[in-house]
Amino acid sequence: METITSRTNPLITRIRKLTADRRLRRQEGVMVCEGPKMLAEALRWGARLETVVWQAGTQTHLALPAGVRQVAVPGDLLRSVAPTQTPQQVLFLCALPDHALPETLAGRRYLVLDGLQDPGNVGTLWRTADAFGADGLILLPGCADPWNPKTLRATMGACFRLPVWEGELTELLPRLKQAGLPLYATALREDTVDVRDIPLDRAAVVIGSEGRGVSREVLAASERTVKIPMTDRCESLNAAAAGAVILWQMGFGGGSR
Repeated sequence: METITSRTNPLITRIRKLTADRRLRRQEGVMVCEGPKMLAEALRWGARLETVVWQAGTQTHLALPAGVRQVAVPGDLLRSVAPTQTPQQVLFLCALPDHALPETLAGRRYLVLDGLQDPGNVGTLWRTADAFGADGLILLPGCADPWNPKTLRATMGACFRLPVWEGELTELLPRLKQAGLPLYATALREDTVDVRDIPLDRAAVVIGSEGRGVSREVLAASERTVKIPMTDRCESLNAAAAGAVILWQMGFGGGSR
């Protein structure tokens, strides 16, 4: 166990940069995670750990893989580098999983996010997709970085269990066709159907951005559009709430009343 006390130590400087810089995270292939629960999930699901930074005096007896660097730092130093105001005793650096859209989509149910920019919403939907049995989360351009510490925190460990892939619509469409999966969008147009009246047990469903909804390009490529029934006095749902309803219907609703 190393001990670091300087705020200018190269490791501390690197963590600070990785927390703030999306491009650097991609270049190094590393994300910054926080908290003992996240660390336990990372270990449980075989994430590739690089470095674990403990608040001095709080180290646990978790069995870490051989070669993982362990560092102890004072509490004030951990607070200075943590992505939250009240850090949870431990930070760790972890290798990014492969997030390129696979050539073959072997599953049955996928949630597609189109320009969803809020990291909390992306992380919440990632967690919800895992809970309701989706086979993967697909991010089209314009979405929040899945490796943003705020996104990761909102997943509550689902980031280590459910794959997330990033790709262009032009990459996604032929893969869906090959897999025999229709693409549906949550939007209103002439062919819109109640989400309870269409089978979603084999489908990819798009949730659009918080502000503008599903983009024109994605809407044009969608076979059908679906709507969530709600009271007349309510116009719309938060993206994460809408996604939760869709995901439940995909996993447990059976697509019929």
